[in-house]
Amino acid sequence: MANRQTQGSGLTPTNTLGNTPSTQGQSKYEIEATYGTAIYNGAPVKLTRSLTVGTGGYLLDACAGTTNAFLGVFNGCFYNAATTLKPTWSNYYPASTTPANSENITAFVNDNPFQEYQIAMDELLDDTTIAGIASTWGNVVDTTANTGSTVNGRSTIAADQSGLAVSGLNWTVLRSAEDPDNNDFAAGYANVIVVANCKYSQLVVGV
Repeated sequence: MANRQTQGSGLTPTNTLGNTPSTQGQSKYEIEATYGTAIYNGAPVKLTRSLTVGTGGYLLDACAGTTNAFLGVFNGCFYNAATTLKPTWSNYYPASTTPANSENITAFVNDNPFQEYQIAMDELLDDTTIAGIASTWGNVVDTTANTGSTVNGRSTIAADQSGLAVSGLNWTVLRSAEDPDNNDFAAGYANVIVVANCKYSQLVVGV
């Protein structure tokens, strides 16, 4: 039967490697004021890397980031709104946000490299035999291009099944998420469990 979901819903934290409970711990980073790309809840992010003062160390979108290092997964932001001058929480970062006094935006990121996430595969698998499905595990993928909802702020990215490879991408596909409603690999948007590909999680920043 087809899967219930018809689009991606970003990266959702589950357990950590070793099947230990996830603490959902987060760290604070900064988004530069007026950064022109929306960052949705559940989307991968990275840091700029530069020795030029004022240009490095800011959070950027890292969707569809083939071979780009990434930091973790975005989980909302906080800033003083320019219109109301009040502290404001947002589930996502709206593109080109300019807070009061042009200050930067405080962002929250799940940056545990051992965190496992649930994500949908955007297409059916080429081989849906038992052996074909099993051969997916251990390979790597990137996410699809940056998309999301401006209503609830949630990312709608998925894992890019057509780009599945044996190395060189950001996310290692571990296994099926065993979601009864979304476990048909002969249709798009079956859920899988992924973790940061170790090679890139050790770098944690983009260029």
